[in-house]
Amino acid sequence: MSEPAIELQGIIKSYGPKAVLTGVDLSVPKGSVVGLLGTNGSGKTTLIKCALGLIRPQGGSARLLGENAWTLSAAAKSRIGYVPQVVGLYPWMRVRHLIDYTAAFYPNWNHAMVADLVREWSIPMDDRIGPLSVGQAQKLAILLAVGHEPDLLILDEPAASLDPLARRQFLQMIIDMAEPGRRTVLFSTHITSDLERVADRVAILKSGRIAWHGLLEDLKEQTHLSLEDSFLEMHHG
Repeated sequence: MSEPAIELQGIIKSYGPKAVLTGVDLSVPKGSVVGLLGTNGSGKTTLIKCALGLIRPQGGSARLLGENAWTLSAAAKSRIGYVPQVVGLYPWMRVRHLIDYTAAFYPNWNHAMVADLVREWSIPMDDRIGPLSVGQAQKLAILLAVGHEPDLLILDEPAASLDPLARRQFLQMIIDMAEPGRRTVLFSTHITSDLERVADRVAILKSGRIAWHGLLEDLKEQTHLSLEDSFLEMHHG
């Protein structure tokens, strides 16, 4: 059995007296599309940042693509795409210049795919980034994260600022990217309908731990409920 794309063991993280993660265990198989489901404020962003080695947990270990997340090699980093919940781009740059700048770091940048997404998403290539709407900036951030066709794509509430049409296009893109089973996708959301469209697995974060993780169909079969009702029952039960 191949090594998981993401392996978290006993992750603990507090901010002052507030315990956010209290012992998270999560193993994400390679080639899977996993939805990380949790209410707003449940710690999804903290979990993702610990998994990526962006913040150091007080306890536990995190491994990405077989390496310690805190000491990732340049080769491993080049195989990862990440879109944070709060997008921070260079406001003074024009869109096309930022795309070209980012592409220069990746010899395997898929220029044709990026051009298609720019067209489909109506991204204004000649505009400066600063005045872009929140939705446009989020589309651009997603595009920059997928242009090098990463083996592991991690997305934190990626569709939160997108309008319904863009949401459908984005979810279809995830399906298309993950279809061969070669690419692993982890995305956090509090919207259950997003998961049902694209994920084959779901992990539910509650009270600082993973309350349930497994195949989406198994959760529905186990609870005899829709995903939304299963989620609500798990949080309020």
